[in-house]
Amino acid sequence: MAAPTKGEQVHDLNCLTIKELEQHAAVRMDKQTRDYYNEGADSGSTLLENIQAYAKYRIRPRVLRDISKIDTSVSIFGFRSSVPLGIAPTAMQCLAHPDGEIATARACKKAGMVMGLSSFATSTLEDVAEAIGLTPHVLQLYLFEEREHSRKLIARAKKASYKAVFLTVDTPMLGRRNLEIRNQFKLPKPYKVANFTEDPSSDAAATVMDGSSSAKSDEHKTESAPGYHDGETRTPPRGPITFHTHAANPTLSWDRDIEWLKKECAPEMQVWVKGIATSEDALLAVQHGVDGIVVSNHGGRQLNGALATLDALPEVVAAVRGKIPVHIDGGIRHGTDVFKALALGADFCWIGRPVLWGLAYKGQEGVELCLRLFSDEIKLCMGLAGTTKVEDITKDYLVKVDRSGFVSRL
Repeated sequence: MAAPTKGEQVHDLNCLTIKELEQHAAVRMDKQTRDYYNEGADSGSTLLENIQAYAKYRIRPRVLRDISKIDTSVSIFGFRSSVPLGIAPTAMQCLAHPDGEIATARACKKAGMVMGLSSFATSTLEDVAEAIGLTPHVLQLYLFEEREHSRKLIARAKKASYKAVFLTVDTPMLGRRNLEIRNQFKLPKPYKVANFTEDPSSDAAATVMDGSSSAKSDEHKTESAPGYHDGETRTPPRGPITFHTHAANPTLSWDRDIEWLKKECAPEMQVWVKGIATSEDALLAVQHGVDGIVVSNHGGRQLNGALATLDALPEVVAAVRGKIPVHIDGGIRHGTDVFKALALGADFCWIGRPVLWGLAYKGQEGVELCLRLFSDEIKLCMGLAGTTKVEDITKDYLVKVDRSGFVSRL
């Protein structure tokens, strides 16, 4: 095949859309992995509505605007991202491909796009930081009841030049994921939840079982167990850190924990809250001095029946009134979805599952394909809508279609 000329697009003719990427990934992942990545909570209605919410809006294209020079870049964490889109933190990426988070980091570096890393990654935060280099990276954080665990993780993130922590705030309890229960999901060897390998039973750290303690092994004497309340006092989780026993924290509160986290992260890292879905909580986030908000419902994996993130976005944007950035994740499957979210007031968007599908398809090359598809779609949508800069995208470019098919301006 001849080398492409300057400006010529390179296509994977077997995979031209994110939908096709999902289909390729489905046949490459084992059932446990496919179910773990793709499942939502309970019936999965919120997961589905995250995607369907974008179909409620249509774009109002403007013409004769001279779109010969389109700039899709935006500023984030003092960096010029190539597009208003980042890679959301998703756990245990080595399930999709042996290179896991390292492949994702290298793809982000090549594309000039920001990456979020899950606390429950299968690569250490230091290795990911090395792979992504100077491209900004943020750490998704579960604030554990025993704060020393979180303090150590924050200190490591500071040393590795992470720009921010994204505190997950929508997991006071874990949502019910029935396929995880049925499959008795467990992270297979040799993979480990790498950021907690100092714990002696880390290779059992990702066991997710139904309701009871997990991470049993003949090799390990200490068993992980979730916290509980006996009616009078709260007993925190015990044993080595596992997702099932330690990630959920029902004790989190605005007044106590946000201030503590800000002090721990200062001055090197910003503090964002990920999982905001209402104007009331958006106002509290501003009042407590966080640096930004991610409108999120955990990819539809927590409270089934919650608002789709795109439906929650306008009230959050209205409440914040530009005082801090508002980002969004959930259900984004095309560049036009990014355009619609920006038009509704989001400053930036994040994608999760599509990146995992890219990993499963072709490792780093598959992630690069995923990011290229989105980047091309964003640029094409901007041009065809008559915009040349991201800041020009406003609600004037959208209409909303109701259930009867009637169109209304925003």
